[in-house]
Amino acid sequence: MTDSPADSSAPRIIWIVEDHASFRRTLARVVQSEPDLSCAHDFDSCETALEGMTRFTRPDVILLDVGLPGMSGLQGIRLFRERSPDTLVIILTVFEDDEKIFDAICAGAAGYLLKTAGADAIVSAIREALAGGSPMNPRIARRVLEMFSKLAPKTHDYGLSAREKEILDLMVKGLIKKEIADRLTLSVHTVDTYLRRIYEKLEVNTRTGAVAKALKERLI
Repeated sequence: MTDSPADSSAPRIIWIVEDHASFRRTLARVVQSEPDLSCAHDFDSCETALEGMTRFTRPDVILLDVGLPGMSGLQGIRLFRERSPDTLVIILTVFEDDEKIFDAICAGAAGYLLKTAGADAIVSAIREALAGGSPMNPRIARRVLEMFSKLAPKTHDYGLSAREKEILDLMVKGLIKKEIADRLTLSVHTVDTYLRRIYEKLEVNTRTGAVAKALKERLI
C-alpha cells in the first residue's frame, strides 16, 4: 500500500471499474485529459479493483459499472467504502430501474449516472462529487425523489371535523378542558363531547394518547 499525504495541487485519482474494454479505455482517456484528474488505474471487475486497493494508492473517486462479471457493482460499493471510507463511488451504468438506484444509494454511492451521459457530464459529475455533491442526471434525480416520497409516512385521515382539529390543537398546546371551553366559548360539557369523539376517531383512550398521535402523525 502506498498511501501518502494528500497534495492539494496534485490531480485527483480516479479509478474505473468497467468490463466493457472499449468503453473503459475511452472513459480513461477522457478522465486523463483533464488537468486536475488522473485515471491512475482501470479494472474489469470489482475483484481486481479490490485487490488493487492493497497495492496502489487508493482513489478519490471510483466510476463503477453495475453489471459486472462475478461480483456486481452494487455488491462492490460497500466493500470499496469499507476498505477506503474516503473514496467516493459514482455508479455509471445502463440500468435505471428503481431497485438498482435505491440499492446503490443505500449502499453508499455518491452519484448515479447513465452511460448515455456525455464525456463533459461525466467529468462534471466527478468534480461535483469531489465538491460534496451527489451527481445524478435530472431523470434519475426525479426517480430518487419519487422513491423516497413513497417511503414517507402517510398521514391518516381520521375524519376529524374542523372543530375537533381546533380542540386537538389546543390540547397539544397544553390547554385543559375548562381552558379550551373558555377559549372557544363552549360549555365544558360540549368540549367533553368533542373529546370523546376525538378519542374514538383517533382510537385512543386518553388525552396523552391523543396528543402523542397528533404530534407523531402531524394531524394539526
